[in-house]
Amino acid sequence: MKEHLCRKLFFFFLCFLLAEIVCHAQPPEEKGKAFRPDDLVELVKLDSALKLDIRYATSNNFMHRPMYTHAWAFLQRDAAEALERVSHKLHKQGYGLLIFDGYRPWSITKSFWDNTPPEKHSFLADPRKGSIHNRGCAVDLSLYDLKTGKEISMPSPYDDFTRKAYSAYKGGTASQRHMRDLLRLAMESEGYAVIKSEWWHFDYKDWKKYRVSDVPFERIQR
Repeated sequence: MKEHLCRKLFFFFLCFLLAEIVCHAQPPEEKGKAFRPDDLVELVKLDSALKLDIRYATSNNFMHRPMYTHAWAFLQRDAAEALERVSHKLHKQGYGLLIFDGYRPWSITKSFWDNTPPEKHSFLADPRKGSIHNRGCAVDLSLYDLKTGKEISMPSPYDDFTRKAYSAYKGGTASQRHMRDLLRLAMESEGYAVIKSEWWHFDYKDWKKYRVSDVPFERIQR
């Protein structure tokens, strides 16, 4: 009986300790830097031709559950205006931008990390450092056909945790690789850079000028 009570008390203590850790989890502290103030812009209000497919507001994502309370997408104003210029360039070629994600609160990044097997962590941002998504300067996106509204086929789906997602992957069809590279060239022309492991993820050149943030969508001025 005494042993059972001790186990029970230990279990409650462990739960309390874990709850305290989660409760006090905070974004990384960045000292000695001068950051620009956040100026997050809702993308569709800047460019109504942008099409949203915010997977993290649904169960259609690698976490298999909604992570966002709203299907909204934000970026810092300079990054958003650069994306608008990319959109206009691609329209001339018959394509629009399909947005999967933009600014991401730090607590969501931490949840991704904590609930993903360690062997897949290479595809995620380490919350101890923060993500460029947390700074409002990273965007996940693809292309859609302006005439049909259909998503363009790429070498892998969005959030694919395999080598097919790599920006230099040689597989897939010639058409898929061409469209992936077309998106990359258009984004690079306005100061964005693709990351090695995700063809859909682009970082804006001035991301270091913004702080890692954990402001929820509801508190952003829309």
